[in-house]
Amino acid sequence: MSERRALRRRAWRPVAVAAATWVGAAVATAMSPAWILAAGLVAAVGGAVVCFARFRHPIVAVLAVALACAAASAGTVATLEPTREAVAQLAVDGGRHLRVTVTVTGHLSGSADGGAWFDATVTEVTAGETTVRGAIPARIGVDAEGHESLSAVGQGSELTLSGRAIPADPAERAVLVLRATDVGRAPPPQGVWAAFETLRDGLVASTRGLPQPGAGLIPGLAVGDTSSLEPATEEAMNISSLSHLNAVSGANCALVVGAAFAVLAACGARRWLRVTGALLVLAGFVVLVTPEPSVVRAAAMSAIGILALGFGRPIVGIAVLAAAVTVLLVMDPWLCRSLGFALSAAATAALLVLARPLADGLARGMPRPLALALAVPTSAQLVCGPLIVLIDPHVPLLGIAANLLADPAAAPATIAGALACIAPFPWLRDGLTALAWIPAAWIAGVAHTTASAAAQNLPWPDGLPGAALLAAVGAAIAVAIARPSRVPRLTALATLIVAILIGAASGTSTIRTIAGPLTVPAEWQVAMCDVGQGDATLWRSGTATALVDTGPEPEPLAECLRTFGVDRLDLVVLTHFDKDHVGGSPALVGRADVVVHGPSGEPADQRLLDRYAAGGARLVAATLGMTGQLGETRWQALGPVPGMEPGNDASVAIDVTGPGFPRTVMLGDLGAEPQAAVLRRVDITRADIVKVSHHGSADQDPELYRRLHADVGLIGVGAGNTYGHPTARLLDLLRETGTVAARTDTDGILAVWRDENGRLTLWRQRQ
Repeated sequence: MSERRALRRRAWRPVAVAAATWVGAAVATAMSPAWILAAGLVAAVGGAVVCFARFRHPIVAVLAVALACAAASAGTVATLEPTREAVAQLAVDGGRHLRVTVTVTGHLSGSADGGAWFDATVTEVTAGETTVRGAIPARIGVDAEGHESLSAVGQGSELTLSGRAIPADPAERAVLVLRATDVGRAPPPQGVWAAFETLRDGLVASTRGLPQPGAGLIPGLAVGDTSSLEPATEEAMNISSLSHLNAVSGANCALVVGAAFAVLAACGARRWLRVTGALLVLAGFVVLVTPEPSVVRAAAMSAIGILALGFGRPIVGIAVLAAAVTVLLVMDPWLCRSLGFALSAAATAALLVLARPLADGLARGMPRPLALALAVPTSAQLVCGPLIVLIDPHVPLLGIAANLLADPAAAPATIAGALACIAPFPWLRDGLTALAWIPAAWIAGVAHTTASAAAQNLPWPDGLPGAALLAAVGAAIAVAIARPSRVPRLTALATLIVAILIGAASGTSTIRTIAGPLTVPAEWQVAMCDVGQGDATLWRSGTATALVDTGPEPEPLAECLRTFGVDRLDLVVLTHFDKDHVGGSPALVGRADVVVHGPSGEPADQRLLDRYAAGGARLVAATLGMTGQLGETRWQALGPVPGMEPGNDASVAIDVTGPGFPRTVMLGDLGAEPQAAVLRRVDITRADIVKVSHHGSADQDPELYRRLHADVGLIGVGAGNTYGHPTARLLDLLRETGTVAARTDTDGILAVWRDENGRLTLWRQRQ
């Protein structure tokens, strides 16, 4: 026992080395020139070696190794500086036109404008008469047309491109950032890269005949390919804290290595043959799934573990992880700035260090197997939460439960999917894919159910203060569960803090899910959400609800829908495709039955509609005069006006009437000219409510507002916006027509309804 404890204590020494290497990499990638830091660290290593020779203290030895690894990481950065200088001499910061030959080294990631970005190694870059050759790390972007021309491209493809340079961040690994405007040669990958690409494509093709959403998950679970994953399912996986299942992790690598060892052992191979074979299989697996940061980390850790087995050395998990992190940061110091790499390392460390104490604590009140099953996702979420909150200021309250339900299905889905990927016969591949679909469909069901729960996301402070606060909360939860006997007062304090947090979180969830709808009038018929500088207007008739526009971001819209108790929408109207009217769409995908939309102008507009369609919505292009029914109300499209280009002036205007319903006209972002065109084409009569056009801009037709002569004017506008909305001209126009102005920047959420006596009532959230 004492020997094991001593081994565990020594296992923490590599952690100190890894931490020093991480710090050294972070400083080296942020400063220029990095060779100064590398030289200083080498001098410090010399001093530490001299001290160790004299005092022979193990701490000094650890310090020397840590400084040496940090110096090596800084040296890696320094070796790339001559290349940076050579590229800088091409005057790329001025947006100079370049011709490049590149080799693709990463996935093509789609961008919002329909284009894509990918990592590559530039072997030749030419500007005018000057040419620079070498292995230059680069980040390449293409537009929507260029993205289509790269449909056959994969890792290993050699491309010729031309475009304009974008100034590169010295702290990033990419020496050259290029926005390509012309794609020359774009062949598919060749050789071994082509073979692995064929295997991945075969797996994706094999899933196409299976029902969604489970079919799209299979390639992601097996090889990290999310190309066929439905947008709604991807969103649900992110919200429910299950997105890690779509990325290849240490579990996949362990499975591959274990299988290789088992097969070689069954064949009677000696230890060195088993180690060599397992390493070769692991290398092939990394190439198959593409070397993303988390995959590289997991593979490096597995490789070090295999070598430790080969040399007969005992394996201590945290030491193996630290060694893997150190090796990777020396080879690629820019990994220190990768959130995916940090999350991967943190999650693995949590499983190695925190899962067992949490399981011991939970086992006091439940069966041991259940305690261990709960401890695994709990430990990962407690450690990774502070990192995740830096990019998404929300805490997934149901994430642990979702992982507990989904994780048992992940292993069979991954195993069957991976075997299907390498199956030599189509019939065998299809059979294995069908088997993988069963657990994959279960995981997708868990994700969608969790994501649809109103209490799933608890808002949290963002930035470093929010991360620090969540780390403190996580530490308190860990201590309260593990209950270490050596510090009873700390345990008691942590338990008290957790009890307070549970009460606060429960109260917040109750307010948001049950009491939330009680904070707005139950009688509301028309409502405007407070979504900042944007529009999101609800109307309701009986049990049917419609939404016109979504605002610029999904979370404010989702919060508004929770407040009004709206889970599903019978109708969504997208008046036009500016972000302040469609940016909140991710909150609606999978929750809308019919989507009526204005004319699309960009490829990104059609992709957004495709996401709605993939979520089960029926798409209808709006035309002037189109009508429809919602409950007892009837709506008519007053636009888009023919001849207008897609955008503000081609907005879908809506006129809603019905028994006991206040007649409402919503004008989208129509300017004065299309407003006048509507007057010429449609007989406009008095309305009760007008949704003011374009957030109260000055570009309005006074005659339209005089004809409407509305009692209430709803203005969706953000506080402190830089546009000066709503303008004095618009407010004066409303006063002239006797229209009461209600605006979200000062009034918050707005609601209007006719009471049983026919009186029109306006409610403001901030009375």
